[in-house]
Amino acid sequence: MAAGTRLGKWMFFGVIGVIALWFVGALGMSWQQQYRDRVRPGRAFSEKVIGETLHPVMIRKPDAEPWVDSGKKDTKGQPIMVACATCHDTRTANLKTNDGALLKEFHQGLKYAHGSQTCLSCHNSGDYNNLKLADGQSLDFSESIRLCAQCHGPQYRDYQNGSHGGMNGHWDLKQGPRERNHCTDCHDPHHPAYPQVMPVFPPKPVIGEAVLPTHGKPSH
Repeated sequence: MAAGTRLGKWMFFGVIGVIALWFVGALGMSWQQQYRDRVRPGRAFSEKVIGETLHPVMIRKPDAEPWVDSGKKDTKGQPIMVACATCHDTRTANLKTNDGALLKEFHQGLKYAHGSQTCLSCHNSGDYNNLKLADGQSLDFSESIRLCAQCHGPQYRDYQNGSHGGMNGHWDLKQGPRERNHCTDCHDPHHPAYPQVMPVFPPKPVIGEAVLPTHGKPSH
């Protein structure tokens, strides 16, 4: 009986040991998987982690309703602005107009170079206070980035992944918010090609400072 009792005890503790080893192994595998998820290559800084809050990304938007400077001022010296529809609702739209030089009243001298597009390729002839998409859908001026994206797909793709268009704020949205530029913050919608610029002069040496050779030529 004594031998049977001892055998029974060993079997009992053996089963308990197996269960304990299985439990510890399961916990270890779970921790290892979580660690791999946290450090996997290419993980975006802004990826949301359970229990952490991401700050918003705000895209700057142009004014919802466009206005044109009438060239006159009110009694307080402020420019008198006119809504587009004030004039355009009183005349028949010309689908071929594509140059400010063709206009007799407003917009003279407008620099226009946007491929083969005309004014009404983007402006809504049925409501000049709005733009229009390629399918004719009316579009608010504040949403004009959707209009640009129709033709400028590669640029919009790069804009979405952050490699096109400037921004301010935080790369890591867990640290703070981010503000992104709109297309029209950098590009003139009527002449979108970015203008050529002259770089600033290179740094000048301080008096008494040695001048390093350039282009393989000895300094004098």
